[in-house]
Amino acid sequence: MADDLTDFIATRHPTPARPFQGLTFLVVEDSRFACEAMRLMCLRSGARLRRADCLRSARRHLRTYRPTVVMIDLGLPDGSGLDLIRDLAYHVPRVPALLAMSGDTTAEGAALEAGADGFLAKPIESLLAFQSMVLGVLPSETRPVLACGADGDRITPDPLALRDDLAHIADLLGPEADGARLDYVAQFLSGIALSAHDAPLQAAAEALARDRLAGRSSRAPLKRINSLVRDRLAANTPF
Repeated sequence: MADDLTDFIATRHPTPARPFQGLTFLVVEDSRFACEAMRLMCLRSGARLRRADCLRSARRHLRTYRPTVVMIDLGLPDGSGLDLIRDLAYHVPRVPALLAMSGDTTAEGAALEAGADGFLAKPIESLLAFQSMVLGVLPSETRPVLACGADGDRITPDPLALRDDLAHIADLLGPEADGARLDYVAQFLSGIALSAHDAPLQAAAEALARDRLAGRSSRAPLKRINSLVRDRLAANTPF
């Protein structure tokens, strides 16, 4: 399905093809690659999208705007997305729909306990699954018409966004990388590797996370990560 910006602008009311026309989504996501997937989902669904890449930025947005749907990644550079979910779940007036996102499916219980209305497991690639999840948590007075996205309509983000994420990892792995930064690298890299279906990179990120958790030396997984990231940045395509 090709993006048609003219049709997007001209469509003023929700339709089965664009069920979120007129709604505003705030996506709190530090990965540009994952956020590009969300941008395409929202564009094809008719929604307006705002992005925040950390908790601080999200809270600044929320002081000015009241989105219909807030989607929050659980691993962010300045803290846990669970904290923002708790804040929004009990804020009055409450946002109509509050969704958690993570590549770690074991985090779903904690997200729902914190107050999320639903949980989106990464990678988020099916337009129909995305629309169905959001429609399922919107209150009846806010819920638009039903979606009719084609089953299996897979969203493929721009690989340049993935290159930006990998370049960010390369910057983080400098000589000043401390324990907290390495924990964030493991979480962030695992998420983008999962979204990119990059099994070697995901394995290296998970090895780093295991070593950090066990208090072992991180030298071997860091060496592997550095090599894989350099190789992907040097290639014409990153994965």
